[in-house]
Parts: sequence; structure tokens; C-alpha cells
Amino acid sequence: MASFIQKVLTATRGTTQRTFSLSAIQSAAHPNGFNFGLNDTQREFQAVARKFAREEIVPVAAQFDKTGEYPYELIKKAWSLGLTNGHIPENIGGLGQSVFNICLTGEEIAFGCTGIFTAIDSNNLSQLPLVIAGNKEQQKKYLGRMVEEPLISAYAVTEPGGGSDVAGAKTRAEKKGDEWILNGQKMWITNGGVANWYFVLARTNPDPNCPAGKAFTGFIVERDFPGVTPGRKELNMGQRASDTRGVTFEDVRVPKENVLLGEGAGFKIAMGTFDKSRPSVACGAVGLAQRCLEEATKYSQERKTFGVPIAQHQAIAFILAEMAVGVESSRLMWMKAAWEVDNGMRNSYSASIAKLLASDVANRNASEAVQVFGGAGFNSEYPVEKLMRDAKIFQIYEGTSQIQKIVISRHVLSSWK
Repeated sequence: MASFIQKVLTATRGTTQRTFSLSAIQSAAHPNGFNFGLNDTQREFQAVARKFAREEIVPVAAQFDKTGEYPYELIKKAWSLGLTNGHIPENIGGLGQSVFNICLTGEEIAFGCTGIFTAIDSNNLSQLPLVIAGNKEQQKKYLGRMVEEPLISAYAVTEPGGGSDVAGAKTRAEKKGDEWILNGQKMWITNGGVANWYFVLARTNPDPNCPAGKAFTGFIVERDFPGVTPGRKELNMGQRASDTRGVTFEDVRVPKENVLLGEGAGFKIAMGTFDKSRPSVACGAVGLAQRCLEEATKYSQERKTFGVPIAQHQAIAFILAEMAVGVESSRLMWMKAAWEVDNGMRNSYSASIAKLLASDVANRNASEAVQVFGGAGFNSEYPVEKLMRDAKIFQIYEGTSQIQKIVISRHVLSSWK
């Protein structure tokens, strides 16, 4: 295990190497207060992620978009650099990174390609239930294997007719002896076809009047369990490097030791996971918005009309200014949401604001980048067309923008009372 940690903590930067110490990472994971500055370790991790994204992801992003191929070699490289599995605790062999630090590197990866970012971030998402609620044996067995080799996991909660209505999930599990028999279908599962194991939310109390907080149970389900069948890869509008599929569970026998926390605790685990994962989704949207700003700025200084670069026209300059405002403000919101949860605060309000704002900014910046590029922006030979397609899903997955508004408005109204 020690050799793996050393391999992860040593990252290549140009022609030099920098070895991170566990004590430095531990310090970075537990900030003393809200601070706009980054410590040396955070800056180093950010630099490694930025170099990886711009030198290895950006040049091949269009290729993965066209082919829909899963970027496994890139994910293996990210794993070797310590850019995946950030939530895994140190006692399992991981880095035990804070949500803030994971978002810091996630934004850089998303700059390169949000499809590849989503594949990596969904790995983090599916591990969070085990980090939050797993016992030592479960963590060692399932998180430990992720440290030993670059395996993939998936978060299987959404269903074909459910969408953001997690409480409406129809997948059921019935206890028989020392096992649970799992039946149902999940849909839009990121990493669904490449996962080694899944976190699955299933109804275990058949009473329709049972409150959601007691009706569902969380299970760890291995891909190799008989009865687990991933469907075809979905052909999505954007983020095509991400593997999205339906997964069917037919009379799957799940041992009782694969229940997380206990019977009826699944909904609580799923909701607690979102508090830690939504800042990460927001950081991905910010990464895309930043990429749109940089592409538009570069093009606006190269393209000339009426004898001058279009950046010198106020109409274009103001577009760039508004794009920058969106990036900076949404970045501050994911930072606040991540900081709150890292410091033991309930961050549902800030996390929903971060996701809502960053998702909208990503879509607006992508649209504006296409506008700056003009006719070229509508052409697939230029990068902003892909960015516009990739951006839309941020307003949909991990709770739609409308769901975020419900969370935010409820908080506002309860505070007023």
C-alpha cells in the first residue's frame, strides 16, 4: 500500500518532480477558515491537473467526442497522478482529500473535457456513500481495490421514470435469509457499462405510505453478481466520452454484509452524498465556462473585421466581460459550498446555489462563445460547438436546475419564518 501512495503522491511537472507529503495534504484537507488563497500543496495539485488537462486531454477531446470511446487510458493516467479517488480515506490507502481540493483539480480536468471529467467525477460520486456510511470491512473491500488499480464504480439511483424524483424509485429489494433479492432498472447511469461495482438505492419497505427516509436501503452491488445487466451505451448530445447506460437487476442476490449503514438508511445516505457531490458538479461547469471564455478571447484577438481584431469592438468586448463575471462568481460559489461541507456545516443551500449558478453560466458562456466565433462556431471543426453540447447536461444531472430552485426557495422561506 505504501508504494501505491508514494506513486500517487509523486507527480510529474515538466521535467521536474515534486513529492507531496501526507502531512501537507492533511493540512490542505482541513483549512482553518475561509481563505481566497491556496496553500503550496493545493497549488501543486492544481498545476498537475492543469498540465494534464491542457496537454493530454484537450488535444484528444474532439476525438473521444466523435467516437464515443471510453477514455480509459486517460483515466489510468489521472489515477497514477492522484487525480481520481480523492475521497478515499488515508487508512484505506487513499489521499483523504477535502471536497475543496477535489473540486480544485476537477475544474481543471473539466476545462479539458467535461465528458472525461464526468467519468472521473462519477467515480468519486459512487464512492461517497461508502466514505459516508461504509463500515471498515466494506471500505477496505471496495474502496481498497480502487486504490490498488484504476477501477471504475457507478452511482445507480436514477430510474427511467424517476429522474430527479429519488423518492419515487421503483427498484425493490426483498430480504430472504442472509441475502437481499434485488429487482429493478436504473437509467442514465454514468460509468454503467464499465463499473466494477455499483451503489444502488432500492425500496425495501413495500408500504407506499412509508416515508422516504425509512423506505430505502443502499446496497453495494458487484458487476459480476448474476442478474446484473448493463444496457447499450446511450448516444447523448454531449459529453460523449462518458459511458451512460441503463442497468437492469434481475433477482440479484446481494449478501447482507453489502448493506450500507442499515436497512432504511439509503435515502439519508443518498441525500448526504449530494451535499458533497454538488460542489463538484458546479466546479465542472465552471471549468467548461472558463474554457469557453479562453477560446472566445483567443479567437476574438485573431479574427479581424473592419481592419481590427473583433475584440476591439465593444459588442465583443462586453460579451467577454460578462463571461468573465459568470466564471468568477460561480467559482466563488463552488468554493463556498465546498468549504462549508469540509468544515462540518450543512451546505445544501450553498451547494444548490453553486450548481444552479454554475450550470447556467456554463450554458450562457458556451452560447456566447459560439456567437463570438460566428459561423465558425456553428462548425464542428471548432471547439465551441462541442462545448455548447457538453454544457446542457449540467442543468439536468444530479438534480435539475428546477430542483435546485426548490431547495433554495425552501431554505429562503424557512429562514423567513
